[in-house]
Amino acid sequence: MFTDRRDAGRLLAELVADLNLADPVVYALPRGGVPVALEVARRLHAPLDLILVRKLGAPGFPEVAMGAVVDGKNAQTIVNEDVFAETGADAAGLGRARRRELAEIERRRAVYLGDRARVSPAGRVVVIVDDGLATGATAKAALAAVKRQGAARTVLAVPVAPDDVVDEMRRLADDVVVVQIPEQFWAIGQFYVDFHQLSDDETVTLLREAWAGP
Repeated sequence: MFTDRRDAGRLLAELVADLNLADPVVYALPRGGVPVALEVARRLHAPLDLILVRKLGAPGFPEVAMGAVVDGKNAQTIVNEDVFAETGADAAGLGRARRRELAEIERRRAVYLGDRARVSPAGRVVVIVDDGLATGATAKAALAAVKRQGAARTVLAVPVAPDDVVDEMRRLADDVVVVQIPEQFWAIGQFYVDFHQLSDDETVTLLREAWAGP
């Protein structure tokens, strides 16, 4: 069990540091990935930025990811075809979910980043961090986004994930770093003592801490 996300981040950071990455940039998936990524970025002495990506919840089952959408000039959508088919979703439902989540992405961009200059992944070693993987939908979208923007090497780093999802991610990222790959996995939160949903205010405070430097 991790005490909280920052505890998980410190453990994860040591494993990522073992990769001896050259001049990396760390991207958090907000909100839950921010406290984890802060610890990774601090350990690597790397800049911290965000990838604004949102899960597309299945109709009637919002906690089930039928895909994800990530921000950008041409917002990229990744569809989990198996889940999409099993939940009976259609193109119209997917489109509604995409528009709704893109609106939330724009809201988060304004609140979390304001007019702050973004760190480009082009030609960089990119470390994408979240607080765990369940279906992996948001991580897939994030990886696709940074590859499209020219990342030279991609590292996906999370405290916990099921083995089948880790295997899938290893086909998408150059490196996958995971602290725990449990045999029995129901939800990310089962591996944390404190897994509260972060507020916008908490997220902004953590980002300011990271951007303030050591």
